[in-house]
Amino acid sequence: MLGLKLPTDPRWVNIVEKNIEEILTDHAYCEQKAASNAISVIVKYAEYPDLVEAMTAISIEEMEHFGMVHNKILERGLNLGFERKDPYVNDLADHLRKENSGGSRANQFVNRMLFAAMIEARSCERFRILSEEINDMDLRNFYRNLMESEARHYTTFLNFARKYGEGVDVDARWQDFLAFEATLMSKYGRSETMHG
Repeated sequence: MLGLKLPTDPRWVNIVEKNIEEILTDHAYCEQKAASNAISVIVKYAEYPDLVEAMTAISIEEMEHFGMVHNKILERGLNLGFERKDPYVNDLADHLRKENSGGSRANQFVNRMLFAAMIEARSCERFRILSEEINDMDLRNFYRNLMESEARHYTTFLNFARKYGEGVDVDARWQDFLAFEATLMSKYGRSETMHG
């Protein structure tokens, strides 16, 4: 369903299990950044009422997820650390800037939607791995529930790209972006972060 071309190395979960505090902190900030992204989409594309409505719901849900992850951190006697850089996200953004920068407002909108869709797709895939492979049963259940939400967000962003991407071959661009993302994954999956 997600269309990702290269799956995460299953050994990634073994790295995660060695530092649960790190993955939970990284995950918490990913949720916060996803909420911020949805809010900034509202600010930039306020002319689409259905988009505004969807992004409002996503921003609320992502902040609820931030709270849920923070609660998991506290339940375990751990601490929310400081925000980490996310090289994976930066690599995706750099690629879109180089390949499809500028142009029409529709072009920029499509880039923004595909960028968000890709992050949600990879997060969903990572949550699935955690829900099936991590030894901690509490976290298995936790990530199973979150995985379903990420899948909805992924399709929401992709559908809006198709709806408002007038003059842009959204499906071709998405396939190109998926191919690029697969090349990125050869250098990720080696750290206890959601995308690293």
